[in-house]
Order: sequence, then C-alpha cells, then structure tokens
Amino acid sequence: MDIQTLETWLWDAACVIRGPLDAPKFKDYILPLIFLKRLSDVFDDEIKRRAQEFGGEKTLLHLLEQERQSGHVSLVRFFIPEHARWEAIRRRTSGLGQYLTDAVRAVARENPSLAGVIDMVDFNATAAGQRIISDEHLAALIEVLSRHRLGLYDVEPDILGRAYEYLLRKFAEGQGQSAGEFYTPREVGVLMARLLEPEPGMTVYDPACGSGGLLIKCHLRLVKRYRYSKGEKSFAPVGEKSFAPMGEKSFAPTLPSEIAPLRIFGQEINPATFAMARMNAVIHDIEADIRLGDTMRQPAFCDTAGRLQTFDLITANPMWNQKFAQELYENDPFERFRYGAPPSSSADWGWLQHMLASLNERGRMAVVLDTGAVSRGSGNQGSNRERDIRKKFVDADLIKAVILLPENLFYNTTAPGVILVVNRQKRHPGQILLINASQQFAKGRPKNYLAEEQIETIAAIYHAWEAREGLSAIITREEAARNDYNLSPSRYVSVNGKEEVLPPEEALVRLEEAEEERAEAERALREVLFSLGLN
Repeated sequence: MDIQTLETWLWDAACVIRGPLDAPKFKDYILPLIFLKRLSDVFDDEIKRRAQEFGGEKTLLHLLEQERQSGHVSLVRFFIPEHARWEAIRRRTSGLGQYLTDAVRAVARENPSLAGVIDMVDFNATAAGQRIISDEHLAALIEVLSRHRLGLYDVEPDILGRAYEYLLRKFAEGQGQSAGEFYTPREVGVLMARLLEPEPGMTVYDPACGSGGLLIKCHLRLVKRYRYSKGEKSFAPVGEKSFAPMGEKSFAPTLPSEIAPLRIFGQEINPATFAMARMNAVIHDIEADIRLGDTMRQPAFCDTAGRLQTFDLITANPMWNQKFAQELYENDPFERFRYGAPPSSSADWGWLQHMLASLNERGRMAVVLDTGAVSRGSGNQGSNRERDIRKKFVDADLIKAVILLPENLFYNTTAPGVILVVNRQKRHPGQILLINASQQFAKGRPKNYLAEEQIETIAAIYHAWEAREGLSAIITREEAARNDYNLSPSRYVSVNGKEEVLPPEEALVRLEEAEEERAEAERALREVLFSLGLN
C-alpha cells in the first residue's frame, strides 16, 4: 500500500465520524483503533508464521497460554486477547462502545507497557446524557478501517508512521492554535535530524516530546544512512522482538545487525499526547522510554543521586514564550539555570538551560524557538534577562548556528521560528553560522512547507560551514558582541533587501517583558528610597 492510498483511507475514516465529532476530537478515537488494528494484524501474522515452528497453530496457542499464565510472554511481541482481536470486534453487533473500551483495557492488562497508551479512551463516554459517538458511527468507522490490513507484510513501519503523521497534521489543521502542542511539521523535524546526524548507539532526548515526531525523525535518519537493501536481515531494537518478521524478507527500512540503534528518551506533560507518542514509537517499531510529567518542574530522567541524566543529542520544540513564575528558576534543585533566570514572560532560555544541563560533555542539540529568543533585549539600555543569558551562551562558545525558518510553517502561529543549534565541542571555535532560510519554502494550503531540495540546501550549507550570498553568514563572537548579542540571521543576511517585520505575537512578548523590567526597576527604586529614608 502506498502512502497516498493509506492517507485517503484514513481520511475516509475521519469523515465517517465527522458528524458527531469536531476535527480536534477525531484523533482521540481513530488513533487508538489504528493502533489496535496494527497490533491485532501483527499478532495474527506472528501466530501464522510461528505456527510452522511449533507444529501447528493449536500447539502454539497452547504454549502461548502457558506463557501468559507464567507472566512472561516471549513467543509474540504483544499478546492480544481473543475478544480484542480485530475480527472479533468487527463481528460485534451491539454494545460496541463498551465492547471496544473493554477490549483496549484487556490489551493493556495483558501488555503492561501499553497501559496508559492504548486504553486512554472510553468509547462509551457520554456528555450531557448523550453518547459522544454512537455505536452506529463506531461500527461505520470499524468497517472503513477494515478495508486494509496493517500486518507484517502489508505496510512497513515508516509508511504506517507517515499515515499516522498525516492524521496528526489533518487534526492540527482543524485544531488551530493548540495544535503546536503535539505536532511539529514533518519537514522541520527532518531538517533537525539532518543537522544533528545521529550516530549508532547515541542517546537522543526530547524534554517536550509531544507526539514523538522529532525523536522518530532522528531514528529514521539513522536508518536512512545505514540501511541495507530490501531482503537483508531485519532490524530489531536491542532486547525487543521486532514487528518485522525474523529471518524473512523485510519491507521496512533496516539497519545492519552490527549497527546499534538509537536509545530514545522523551517526556510529555499532556497525558493524551503522551499516549500518542508511545503509540507512534510502537508503530515505528522503536524502543523508546517516554515518560509522563512536567519537565520543568519534575524532570523524569535523573540518576540515583537525583542529578539530571545527560544525553548525546537533544531535539525539541518546546512551547514558545511559555510563562513560569520566577520561583521555578530561583529555587531549582537541579541547578539548571546557572546562566540566569529568564523573564516570567518567556521561558525560551529556561528551556535551553534545562537542555544544556541535560547534554553530556560532547553533546549537541537543535531546538525550535520563537525568533525573538535570539534577538530580544539587544540594543536595550541597561540589563535584560534574555540578552544577558544569550551573552553567556555566546561567551561560553556554545551556540553553533541559528537558522531562520520561513513564515507560516507551524500550526499554532504564522510566525517563522528559528532552529538554534548548540554544540559543546564546536569544530569552528569562536564562530557562529547564521542561515536566513526565510525564502526557502513551497506554498501550501493552509500552511507553507519545506520541500526536500530546500531541506538539502539548508543542511548542505550547515555541514559545509558555508557563507553563501543571500543565504548565510559566519560571524565571530566579537561581531556578535558588537551587535549586542543579536543573533537573528536577518540582521546579518539580507534577502531581496527585505527588512525584518515583527510578528504581532513577538510584539506582545516584548511588551510584557518591558512591563516586567519596568516593575523590577520600580521595586529597585523603592528599595533605594527606603534605604535613604525617603519612602
């Protein structure tokens, strides 16, 4: 099945429940069912394939039942109870909402790693005394999803993952402002993976992982660089049984057996989005440690002494200009904010300091931020929290590159955004590469996008460390200092003589920051007057 067929099929599924549900709610019902169908179809394929090894399907199922009773199943990757298998669900004619809810809960009980992932939705839920989605609509949805199998030989993990991503994008289009909480455009993630170029066995971390897309792009980039041609030995994550059939032809991108996979880690604050990230990893056949929680207040990855775990690579798109109280920065038990507390109006440099503290001594990271993160405060008289933290990053020679993205890529804003690259061991000490990619886009509806050749252009400039007329410039730390640590690429690279225009969202953040600075100045003045007895 090609991606276009798969996308059309899945969008047909969304249209079936379009009547009773708004677009943002589609994913809550469709994604768990796609996931369940994938698990069920793969289970059926594994049983058929392995039955030959054990003298028949009946013998295999008997052995599998014995394994279940012992508490350790090794013959299949995930055990699907009989009543939760797709054909049993399809045969159900009444009480379908409760039946589906019981089925996904049974799968979670049998497979503890899927608890809190597949069983997040109550298909029988009501609102104001009415079913949110009726049995009739659920039955129609199941019939549409039944058109195609999602087993071992039907779809490769990346094709299914692309379809999953397609649905997230379609939901993002319907969800508008809040979509950025779980979805970063695919091509932005591909570009970030190209900038990081993961190596075998590396650890990769996303502290605000959403639906897991940026982590998966790193995995796929590694696979693309090291894969065998079709028909070679399939890749299974260390310590895990792969969805790909062992010892048989694999139709998924594969890694040579001697190449270690990435070790993937992520944290997500929203339970529903956390579940999507876990589903996404399993659909892509990736072993990933995704944890639920508030990264800034309670980071999940710590050692036994309570210190932050460190990683080789970090890829992230945290919420832009998030607001946190100053107490978070001033009373941090993990000592993350050594370069200073950012303003309450924007946590961009708070997130960057958390990520810096989570990088090992050779670590690298690529982070998507609001454009203002690299320019706010520059040119101001006196102190400015963001500019002062940025100065310390530059003085410590941590910033390797800043890439200005085109406008209208992201679903929660029309603002362009930047990718900021940090490297603890830079190949070009004392230099910063600035790429103005604001015109490197293709027009789309409703959003612009980066075409493959544009991703390659940006990545080629980055890896060649090239100053190219109208696209990139290389500056020294001294030049950054002369510009008061303004690292906006548009300041150094003019594109068609256009001047930078301040987006409304950025103007609002700057206004809030100015108000915060004014209030701080008033407090300081009152303290001085009090000390002089003039209050």
